[in-house]
Amino acid sequence: MDQLLINVLNGVSAGLLLFMLSSGLTLIFSMMGVLNFAHASFYMLGAYFGYALTSLFGFWVALFLAPLAVGLLGAGFERTALRRMHKFGHVPELLITFGLSYVILELVKLVWGLSSLPVSPPPPLQGAAFTIIQSVDDGLGLAWGTAPAARCASTAAAVVHCSTFPATRMFMMAVALVMLVALWLLLTRTRIGLVIQAALEHPEMVEALGHNVPRVFMLVFGSGCALAALAGVVGGMTFVTEPSMAAIVGSIIFVVVVVGGMGSLAGAFVGSLLIGLMQTLPLTVDKSLLHAAAAIGWRIVPGDIAYPLAKVTLAQAAPILPYLLLVLILILRPKGLLGTRED
Repeated sequence: MDQLLINVLNGVSAGLLLFMLSSGLTLIFSMMGVLNFAHASFYMLGAYFGYALTSLFGFWVALFLAPLAVGLLGAGFERTALRRMHKFGHVPELLITFGLSYVILELVKLVWGLSSLPVSPPPPLQGAAFTIIQSVDDGLGLAWGTAPAARCASTAAAVVHCSTFPATRMFMMAVALVMLVALWLLLTRTRIGLVIQAALEHPEMVEALGHNVPRVFMLVFGSGCALAALAGVVGGMTFVTEPSMAAIVGSIIFVVVVVGGMGSLAGAFVGSLLIGLMQTLPLTVDKSLLHAAAAIGWRIVPGDIAYPLAKVTLAQAAPILPYLLLVLILILRPKGLLGTRED
């Protein structure tokens, strides 16, 4: 039971990291109608900027400066290049962001090399956030930090099993939840949020009221890139900082956005948690259709046509489950779980 809880928490934390990524992509798409193919590259850029700034100023300063720097770069890209593509339609917008992703990747390789970089978490985030203790006599228990060895020692009378949850993952979850609340308050409870939403629906009226709509869109694009960079700083510290990190999450965040609903922040949150759990929980299940068939008395032998597929375990199929869900969502509910837009 303790390991199951840890696996669920790992899935939730992975989902919340995906939300940190998909929230910026959702913000850009919902406000500008631009599907930013370079979004994962800004995530990678945030991780590398975080690594460089951590060596100079420490992690906590880098956590603030790296997203700010990447956000400024994103705003500059929108001002100088992407804005010129708006009049040509969505395909040129997509192509220029697609090209930008390769430019960022090659620049990262030139500056930092091809090897992964060691990113050590700060002292408060090192070690375990808490330990789940499962005992035959006492059931489940919780100890903050790493539990003492005496509490995790099994005896002849009772078997004790301890599972720890890293502090870095707990910090990542906290940052993602703060981001969710902050974005919701910004878009629904502030004047800035009202101007941003009005600029999407009625840009001429917003301009007539004295607001600079192109500048609003530039700030939205830069903010979305900054959110991706924040995820990169936290994700690079929690997992690994390497040139392939953008490719690893690049496709899955688009799955999250489509499954949750294009342009829906709530949908991005729900879709991220769902995809995170789908990627994590099946890894602990070493069962296949052969076991299910045997349980109901149906025997599948190596000569059967269904045998190659039936012997695939759920853990082996875990990487393709989100994409199967994507296909089902597009067939059954093209707008996504909580989406309202059809474009």
